[in-house]
Amino acid sequence: MPDLKPITREGVPAALQKAERYRLLNDSSAAESICLDVLEIEPENQSALVTLLLSITDQFSGGLSEGVLRAQALLPRLRDEYKRAYYHGIVCERRAKARLGGHTLGAEDAAAEWLREAMDWYEKAEAMRPAGNDEAILRWNTCARVLGRFGAARVALEYEPVLDD
Repeated sequence: MPDLKPITREGVPAALQKAERYRLLNDSSAAESICLDVLEIEPENQSALVTLLLSITDQFSGGLSEGVLRAQALLPRLRDEYKRAYYHGIVCERRAKARLGGHTLGAEDAAAEWLREAMDWYEKAEAMRPAGNDEAILRWNTCARVLGRFGAARVALEYEPVLDD
């Protein structure tokens, strides 16, 4: 691989805006690359860390991937305790959804476990959230609804009608 070119400190704000734009365009690998460039210049840039974490979780696939480990490794670098809890929940939730997308045997059971873990993290975040910030509650409710759909699907699968002779 050729040597990477560093960006300027003055270019950091524009680079972070571009990373957000790439995430919105579903080009999370480009957003990830930009965040890594920013973190070379400003290793503790909290906005770059969050965007990098989200870019990595955008790329999650079916099973345990190195992406999950990379995202989890970023969590301790977040200075704010609320954000550490909230984004830990995001990692768990997106891991669950990626597993569901793989449609493999046992995917629902594994996903349900990760959704419950996400809900635990969201509850921790909720307890320390800033006034007026309901994002942890919104995410908790999303996980609860997804879990509810699992239960409804299981009941439908387990139901066997009585056949008259």
